[in-house]
Amino acid sequence: MLSTLNHDRNKLGLTYIYPVLSRRSGGLSIGINLNPNNACNWRCIYCQVPELKRGSAPLINFDLLGKELRCFLSDVIEGDFYDAESVPDKLRMIKDIALSGNGEPTTSSEFDQVVQLINMILNEFGLINSVNVVLITNGSQINRKVVQTGLKTMAKINGEVWFKIDSASRKGQAFINQVQGSGLDSLKRLKLSAELCPTYIQTCFFAWKDRPPSEHELKSYFSLLEAIELNAIPIKGLKIYGIARESQQEEAKDISSLPSYWFNDLEEKLKRFENFDISITP
Repeated sequence: MLSTLNHDRNKLGLTYIYPVLSRRSGGLSIGINLNPNNACNWRCIYCQVPELKRGSAPLINFDLLGKELRCFLSDVIEGDFYDAESVPDKLRMIKDIALSGNGEPTTSSEFDQVVQLINMILNEFGLINSVNVVLITNGSQINRKVVQTGLKTMAKINGEVWFKIDSASRKGQAFINQVQGSGLDSLKRLKLSAELCPTYIQTCFFAWKDRPPSEHELKSYFSLLEAIELNAIPIKGLKIYGIARESQQEEAKDISSLPSYWFNDLEEKLKRFENFDISITP
């Protein structure tokens, strides 16, 4: 049964395609998992992927990916995919096709070809410009030509990038995402992404050992937003969310959701960034 609390990517028994009732999208998101090997170049401590390992996406079976996407779209559009009592009408609309899954999708050496296939199938179903194509990414591979080519295609088919920035500090990235980086590194990649395709910053906030993000972390985050404005980087907005499902990483026992009032307070602090479209999902 589809649920906003269950994003099990094996529920249909498919290799690449999985359905999600997305809190952030506000409807049915058709996920495309380019990392069925559970490999990612980051290891975010809140990640819900079991048996996560370091690595890259494997080669894609394009015949299988195309077959699964076409069949699933047909089932949703023409078939009886939903349980009428369990899924409200407002969540039945296809909101987007999301390149996400069990690892970083842009580690795929065939990323541009995947986007071209999505483009072709959306045209077949007459869904171009009525269904968003979303890339959910940590942004680490934006400098690769194969990724940039894919982003240029996405920009032509109502695509957008959700660029992960969970922390703007070097220490925070090392802890949360288990990678070495800084706000300046993120800023450079974010600028490149935003110039290629409409881009949002995506941030996950959570409590660690029952403590919210520190004032230093929030100050670093706000400073990054100020730098984005100062450098006229054309991001569309912020997509901020909290923990809805349990982490499958070893740190899970120390991670918990933040209360709604914390997000309300954050929303007030973010009002000064008037140029950003801000969406918060506690």
